[in-house]
Amino acid sequence: MKIIFAGTPEFAVPALAALIAAGHEIVMVLTQPDRPAGRGMQLKASPVKQLALQHNLPVFQPPSLKPAEVQAEIAFAQADVMIVAAYGLIIPTTVLNMPKLGCYNIHASLLPRWRGAAPIHRALLAGDAETGVTIMEVVPALDAGAMISKGEVPITDNDTTQSLHDKLAKIGACLMVKAMQDLADNKVLSSNIQDESLVTYAHKLEKAEAAIDWTKPAIEISRQVRGFNPFPVATAKFKSETCRIWFAIAANQDCSNADLTTKFGQIIWLSPHIDVACGKGILQIHELQMPGGKRQTAQQFMQSQQVKLGDFFS
Repeated sequence: MKIIFAGTPEFAVPALAALIAAGHEIVMVLTQPDRPAGRGMQLKASPVKQLALQHNLPVFQPPSLKPAEVQAEIAFAQADVMIVAAYGLIIPTTVLNMPKLGCYNIHASLLPRWRGAAPIHRALLAGDAETGVTIMEVVPALDAGAMISKGEVPITDNDTTQSLHDKLAKIGACLMVKAMQDLADNKVLSSNIQDESLVTYAHKLEKAEAAIDWTKPAIEISRQVRGFNPFPVATAKFKSETCRIWFAIAANQDCSNADLTTKFGQIIWLSPHIDVACGKGILQIHELQMPGGKRQTAQQFMQSQQVKLGDFFS
């Protein structure tokens, strides 16, 4: 089939790679314009563009899909299907109606739960037992289209947003290839309308959410740390400097520290991880980073910062 693929970040790369491997004709790759990146702020192509160029696919990078000349370029491709995976730009209804067989999206949640910008982060932060991928029809309303297929993934105590991202990207690629093969075989894709009463929204992350409040339960702080890995990374003050905490898990979750009000954030045990008293339970910190320094294991951090029992995070 003739496919327009619209995607930008790493999440979309496995899907494009899988569609290429499946033998579909990618007539256009829509991706966001190159952005400044790195210390030199040199323009950098998106991960999707990099893969497209490796396969000599036509790339189109308009900053908006609203101009008539942009829409004319897309229409000229005469695609059978458009596939969207974390593209990042609003797709006008006119464009959605161009492909003969429709427009389909890879969404990183089990819809109707977690529509919106940060579904992986929000599922982890909320303590969901599982997450997944939904292949859905694209409609003008945000993530509101009928659902074609789903793939579930359990959320473990060691999962981060990065680890879930990688799992979901692979599952989404497999599900989309299956859906496109069904269309190529002239099968009608079964679809289920979303139950609006079950909708939750995955609002965009705010930097203020990264700051740790040590009066909260360790389990909540652990989710915060893992949910903000790899971005924007949870933070706490240590020796008056902002420390980034990359990985931590909760221990002794039933242990209340209410009688130790002045000791929230206090280091109560060292080696091999750093144990910190929370509002309820203990947080075991495994990876940290001080300003200007490298990401370190807890043991490396203890040595470089001369950490002692009784020191505080705030």
